[in-house]
Amino acid sequence: MDEPVMQEYDISADPALLDPARIHRRLSADAYWALGRSRATVHAAIAAIAASLKFFVCERSSGTQVGYARVVTDHVTFARLCDVYVDSAARDRGIGVRLAETVRDHLAPSGFRRILLATGDAHGAYEKAGCRGPEGPGRWMALINP
Repeated sequence: MDEPVMQEYDISADPALLDPARIHRRLSADAYWALGRSRATVHAAIAAIAASLKFFVCERSSGTQVGYARVVTDHVTFARLCDVYVDSAARDRGIGVRLAETVRDHLAPSGFRRILLATGDAHGAYEKAGCRGPEGPGRWMALINP
């Protein structure tokens, strides 16, 4: 990971940095898993789950939010990393890997046996942060709405 580039950014879970309009624009227009997601749905996902953790990546110089991740968790036995996003202009700098590492390190004291996530295109980045495919994939199932 390119540490000098990361010196240009801060990662925080401070809700004061939340920019729901920017998160909606980025997710609904550029994230394959959320294309067309309504503003109301994005805002509800950000606000509705009190147990959710939100992480933000911001440029130090301008404070502009360039990344976001959300963790749905009960803080005891379950955590799911979702809606991880880095603005296209800030990609390929290790920011996504650092964001995943920050989430991992933040959750480490909880002692979760696993933190779940799904990705269609960022396997390499998540592997750099320590993720791997599930053990016994034959056990995993999903309820999927058509």
